[in-house]
Order: sequence, then structure tokens, then C-alpha cells
Amino acid sequence: MKVIVLGAGVIGTASAWYLAEAGHEVVVVERREAPGLETSFANGGHVSVGHAEPWAGPGAPAKILRWLSQDDAPLLFRPRMDPAQWRWGVQFLLECLAWRATANTAQIFAMALYSRQQLQLLRARTGIAYDESTRGILHLYTDPASFASAREGSALFRRLGLAREEKSVEEALALEPALSAARDRLAGAIFVPSDESGDAHRFTAELARLSQEKGVTFLAGREIQGLRATDKGVTAVVVKGPAGEETIAGDAFVVALGSYSPLLTRPLGIDLPVYPAKGYSATVAVADASRAPRVPLTDDEAKIVITRLGDRIRVAGTAELAGYSTELNPVRCEVLVRRMRELLPEAGDWANPAYWTGLRPATPSGVPIIGRTRIPNLWINTGHGTLGWTMACGSGRALADRISGRRPEVVFAFAD
Repeated sequence: MKVIVLGAGVIGTASAWYLAEAGHEVVVVERREAPGLETSFANGGHVSVGHAEPWAGPGAPAKILRWLSQDDAPLLFRPRMDPAQWRWGVQFLLECLAWRATANTAQIFAMALYSRQQLQLLRARTGIAYDESTRGILHLYTDPASFASAREGSALFRRLGLAREEKSVEEALALEPALSAARDRLAGAIFVPSDESGDAHRFTAELARLSQEKGVTFLAGREIQGLRATDKGVTAVVVKGPAGEETIAGDAFVVALGSYSPLLTRPLGIDLPVYPAKGYSATVAVADASRAPRVPLTDDEAKIVITRLGDRIRVAGTAELAGYSTELNPVRCEVLVRRMRELLPEAGDWANPAYWTGLRPATPSGVPIIGRTRIPNLWINTGHGTLGWTMACGSGRALADRISGRRPEVVFAFAD
């Protein structure tokens, strides 16, 4: 079949790769000038199965209410006159029920674990390089109560089959000596030895190059105007590009536009429960290699991740539900660097950060939407929230299997 993939972020590019592997003719349509320049550009870099808990959980509503007046809160809900935002918010509250949060965690975990396996297989086959690290991820806690809660949460992951090792402060420092300046702040840590990290943008660009070698066509600089559909299905996507308006026909269409996916599908009567969650990052040069972290870190209380990417350090996190604006909020930018000055004061050039923001496509449950819509040849691959990089290869491979008429290897509740 000729499959048109809409979006060349890490999700769309991975989908294109696996579709080409399955023998399909693939065309990728992207509004930016190259792949991976939107949400995949400067994210946190973690491939983290151990971070599979959704935002929606029993303790979330109280925290969000407490954070409403804090401009630097880890998760900030900015109420707007936006029906989509309020519908999303009501659904989010329903997903906070304990039994639903547990079920959602199991779904996210299944796809994340499968995806990490697929990434490892792809890396072994192709030799793709992207500043990857396979040293595990160390989750830090500065509050004893938060550490105790995380230790209780580890029981679910152990039942699912993931090793999460509890570490004392001294054991954490032995794993990552760069944290020695923060010794007195730490209450404990949890180490996930099987997790990984890497530069999602570099991976996307390299995978796009490899996909082109397989015959995938990337059409950059095309602004998607809409989908043309009949009773039998979608016939074409209409785009505006360098040569004006174009119509690109295909046999099947994959919507992998991240937070923008609902804007494309809504006119067809498909209202996806996806809302943008603005995330922030700061990237700095390594100032002292001996004091820079080698093990990727997660500051679970501040909702921040720290990743060494070659001679750079990336710190990313926080979430702001405030529509589609990508304007940088100075307060939320500064909270990242302030936290790093506390934990890793001499590791990076914190005086000269390169700030960035991107819109993560969040579902209320945290579970991505992967599968066929009620329109037979229209497929969806979006809603991965903060775990798009983690779940990219798995969701791309699983979707390619379903489009090809095969049963995916992962046990997951697909959209269709």
C-alpha cells in the first residue's frame, strides 16, 4: 500500500521506518523544514520504562489545586475558555481513580517496555547513534515522604516485571558521584538499571536518513490544510507547500501530529482526547566533566529529568496546560536552572542556558492512542505525553503491524 504519514517527529518517523520495513510505499508530510524540529527537538532524552506512572492518580487533584496559584508549579493548569481543555480536565479527574490509574500504568508500561526492546533491536541492526546511554536512570528524592511513597509504588512495577532498586543516599552517590554537592538534600533514590537515554532529535534525524535509504519520501515544508474523505475513507491530504496547494493521494493515512492531531481529525467527526501539555527544557555546555552526571537522573518531586548528551547537559520537565502557545515563560524556564544549581552546581554552564519549549500530546489517562479510527483507512499514533521518545519505536512497530494485517507482539488496548 501507499501510506501517507502526517508528521515527522519521533513518532511519525518511527512509524514510517517500520511501515517501510513491512514493504509499504511511504510518504511523510512535515510542515517544518526537517524531521524532529517540534516536540522531539529538545526533550528530556529519557527512554524510561520506570517512569510509566501517568499524571492522573489518586493524589493528583489535591496537588493541582495547591499548585494553581504557583507559576513555577511542576504541573500547572491554566483555565481557559476552551471546551476541549475542560473536557480533558473532567476526563483527567475520572482517570485519577486508583483502579483506573493502576490499569493505565500497566498499559503504558507494556508499550514502553516493548518499545525499549524495539529500540535496542533497531540500534543493534543499524548502528544508529544518538548520544545514547545505557547506564540506567536514577530517580532522586529530597523529601522523605515522597521517597516512601515511591518505594510503595515500586511494588506495582516489580509485579509487572521491572527491577527498581531502592538506594540509600550513600548508594546513590556511589552510582553518581556528581550529586555529592547535594548530599544533604537527598532522602534516597530508586535506580532502574535497564532504562536508557539519548538525544531524540538526533535519533529522529538519523532514522529519517535511514528511512530515505529504504525508499521513504519526506516532503518537508508542507502545511497540512485538511483531509479529503468520502464514505469509503480518506482519499488524500491537502497541503500548502513551496509550489502552492498540493493534493497527496494514498491508500492509508497515519495521523502522527502530536498535539495538533485533534485539529486535523475533528472536522471528520473524530474528537481525539488529546490536549497540549507545554514542557520546557534548558540545554547547557558541560562546565566540568568530572562534576557532570554520567547516569541520567529524574527529580521526581520537581518533575524534572537531567541527561548528559555528549558535551551537553539537558534538563527538562514541568507541564503547563494552557492551549497551543509555545511562548517561553521566564519563570518556568528559570525553575529548571535554579534546581540544577542546587543539585549539580558546578556541572554545567548554568549562566548560559538555551531554553526551549514544546507541546506534548497528553491524553487524560496517559495512555497513547494507537490504531484505526472509524474511518477504515485513517490511523492514529499520538497521545504519548511525556513518553513519546520512550514509546516511539514500539508504537511505530505495532501500528505498522496492524496496518499490514499482522497482530502486534505487544499486549495493548489499541484504539480500534
